[in-house]
Amino acid sequence: MRHFLGLLLGVVLTAGILGGAGWAAAWALGEGHIAPLASGPELWTALGVMAGIGLILGLVVAGRVSPLATFVPSLALLAWTVVYALDMNRAVSLIPVGNSTHPLLAQVVSGCRLLLASGVFALLGVLLFIPVLLPSRWAGRHEEKEEEDYEESQEGAYY
Repeated sequence: MRHFLGLLLGVVLTAGILGGAGWAAAWALGEGHIAPLASGPELWTALGVMAGIGLILGLVVAGRVSPLATFVPSLALLAWTVVYALDMNRAVSLIPVGNSTHPLLAQVVSGCRLLLASGVFALLGVLLFIPVLLPSRWAGRHEEKEEEDYEESQEGAYY
């Protein structure tokens, strides 16, 4: 059950990273400009969204959550980065564009392009993949509790 909830959290986290970070990057930086285009409350809103995404990523990476919660977004981000490195046009074609897209989705699309081209998605993918490699993340909490009880009973026998 823990891994199933981790899988669902991973899908939600993937959507949050792609949607939230894409929107915030597009809103704060525009179409790849160095100087921020937004100012005032708009810039603070975009920075707040970025900080919120960073906080959620930090909690998921450092917390005792199933490693599937970090594996799903890392797999999506790293796969998209590899496709971008091998064939840039194909990777960009995976992003929905056109006249039928909502204006908010158009901002997300331009932000995702910016984050993909700058390598931020690769960085986040590697960051999210590291907890998958830790064996302690795959074990449940019950096994740790049993080991602690066993160690405590041995310590008392020596006194």
